[in-house]
Amino acid sequence: MTGIETISFFFITLFGLIFGSFFNVCVHRIPEGKSVIFPPSHCPHCKKTIKPYHNIPVLSWIFLGGSCAYCQKKIHWHYILIEILTPLIFILLYLKFHSEFNFLYGKYLIFASIGLIIFFIDMFYRIIPDELSLSLVLIGIIASFSSFNDITLSDSLIGGAVGFSIFYGISYLYFKAKGKVGMGGGDIKYIAAVGTFLGAKGVLFTVFFSSLIALLTVLPFKSLREGKFAFGPFLVTASLLFVFFGNYLINLYLSLFL
Repeated sequence: MTGIETISFFFITLFGLIFGSFFNVCVHRIPEGKSVIFPPSHCPHCKKTIKPYHNIPVLSWIFLGGSCAYCQKKIHWHYILIEILTPLIFILLYLKFHSEFNFLYGKYLIFASIGLIIFFIDMFYRIIPDELSLSLVLIGIIASFSSFNDITLSDSLIGGAVGFSIFYGISYLYFKAKGKVGMGGGDIKYIAAVGTFLGAKGVLFTVFFSSLIALLTVLPFKSLREGKFAFGPFLVTASLLFVFFGNYLINLYLSLFL
């Protein structure tokens, strides 16, 4: 590893930790319609403002034993998980795009960052906010105008339309058959956003693998099979799986079965 690469990894990790801490704020404030800027970070239990030296990503959580410095109540594990996942994803994307800060790195940095926020919002609140999914739709389409993009404008639009049509169709048929909503509108909008970023091939991959992962995850648990569960985390996971390994997995499948 060269000196430049070492410095790059250091700053990517640093910014990843900082953004991870910010994403934690987004996860709990966006669904409640609160500002992500003000007031400053505070304990979810006692509401006291967290001092800067108690708000160092990862380290503060470890040194405080996963507890609030004031009320000593436990801070949920997802806080440190997000702070670890964010720099990890930032680094993996950097490696994916040949250790360059190029257009595609920026594009997928946005895609993965908003996806990570959506993952945890849907997990805890069972919603996917329109401001996140529709922002992704807009960014995905705008990015496709660039000559540096990895898909064309037509593929972006077709991908969005395919994703939307598949999930809207499933939702419509389920409602007709059961008389109740089976898939939320947030999932429909988010899969459309995935399509604008990944194109038709990527959105079909995401639909298939998200369903497969959900099936393998939910099937062993009776309580999940008989109740409602958030599908957004599976969509986010499958879409990132495509970003990192999509072409490899597709080629592997074709070589084995065709």
